[in-house]
Amino acid sequence: MLAGAVVAFLNQTVINVALPQMMNYFHLSAATVNWLSTIFLLTNGIVIPITAFLMERFTTRQLFLFSMGTFTIGTFICAIAPTFEMVLVGRVVQAIGAGILFPLIINVIFTIFPFERRGFAMGIFGVAMNFAPAVGPTLSGWIIESYSWRLLFYIIAPIALLDFIIAIFLVKNVTQTSRPKLDVLGVILSTLGFGGILYGFSTGGTKGWTNPEVLTLFIVGGVCLLLFVWRQLTVKYPILEFRIFRFKMFTLTTIINVIVTMAMFSGMILMPLYMQNVRGFSPLEAGFMLLPGGIVMGIMSPITGKLFDKYGAKWLAIIGLAITIVTTYALANLHIDTTFSYVVWIYTARMFGMSILMMPIFTAGLNDLSQNLNKYGTAMINTLRMVAGAIGMAFFVSIMTNKGTQHIKNIMSHNHILPTDKVHTAIAINQGTVMGINDAFMLATYMSIAAFILSFFIRRNLPKKETAEAPKAEFKKDLQPQ
Repeated sequence: MLAGAVVAFLNQTVINVALPQMMNYFHLSAATVNWLSTIFLLTNGIVIPITAFLMERFTTRQLFLFSMGTFTIGTFICAIAPTFEMVLVGRVVQAIGAGILFPLIINVIFTIFPFERRGFAMGIFGVAMNFAPAVGPTLSGWIIESYSWRLLFYIIAPIALLDFIIAIFLVKNVTQTSRPKLDVLGVILSTLGFGGILYGFSTGGTKGWTNPEVLTLFIVGGVCLLLFVWRQLTVKYPILEFRIFRFKMFTLTTIINVIVTMAMFSGMILMPLYMQNVRGFSPLEAGFMLLPGGIVMGIMSPITGKLFDKYGAKWLAIIGLAITIVTTYALANLHIDTTFSYVVWIYTARMFGMSILMMPIFTAGLNDLSQNLNKYGTAMINTLRMVAGAIGMAFFVSIMTNKGTQHIKNIMSHNHILPTDKVHTAIAINQGTVMGINDAFMLATYMSIAAFILSFFIRRNLPKKETAEAPKAEFKKDLQPQ
């Protein structure tokens, strides 16, 4: 299952570097080709909220084989697609499989590992979650410089197929199933709500936040989300169980998780822009800048898991966030001539700080829930992390763009630079862009400080009674497995 996760996580990042080549291949605009990322995100927004229902309705084996099989088919479609529309179809099929995979594996970990071993198990899972996305841009950059974008999918597809075949013989059923009723209205409201919000944020940065289409998406998405929450609090078989926020540690760690996810995406989206647009490095060189941080996170994940099992999440979160604050502030002081080695060291140290805190707070939150509620907690955290990632990318790019434009105008006005002066205008654009990136990182620093303060309130969990009666004691009969 972890091997499947590595392939799925790798797939999420390799496509980003390939977008410029695909734009030229299909003769498309940047806004159009970006739909390859947007459609994946929107499909995840539809699939992930209903994973708790799927895990209750279907066996571990059925769901894993379906998710890996669907992902494999989608990857082959992308590889051989003759048109851009077919690549989009392949991305949708991929996202259906990948959206189920992440929550499923976490739920399996919390089912088969005892309370005192979950930190280490989640640490091993963190290797897949953190290392694969970091390797993705570097691998993609090397392939794109030498070969066609199709090779990316031709590499991933056979590995996914092999994992699917092996899983037929090795994957066992470890979770209990029942016959819950699917809340169709809830699925519709969830799709419109999360889809509208995610699409609004993914297009707001380019079309502008006051664009009528963007505003309409936010209004429709927001209203549908409110109706969805109300529906889930009143229906007998909810898709997402919002009453789990009654558990204080789960709520606290989820808030920290959302903030840290947004701060992490600031680096993942802003640093490649700085390296390529300002410094003029190639996509491959920009990918190498991200690689050491991913390797560090991969190495640290199982170590952090063992430390979590021994000491709990509080001090790991405090230390990790302290490192994150210092390094994010350091990235808020970039210049047009900042050395490559400085950027690599600071970014790698930042990833080290995040590797100490990400899995512990994730695990601590789910440990606050009983076994019966873990599937709901997993679905909730993954949904909120996905939304936070989308918001983080759009928000920080918007800050960088708007502030950068202001700085460029101020620099040109203060130095009396005319638009016809190409040399000095280019210098002003670079300086203004860097200042906009610094503003975005400074905001990420403030967010990290807020999470740092919250981390002092984390308490160590005690094992919950993991019986079929646990939900009944906590939420009456509406959560009791049928």
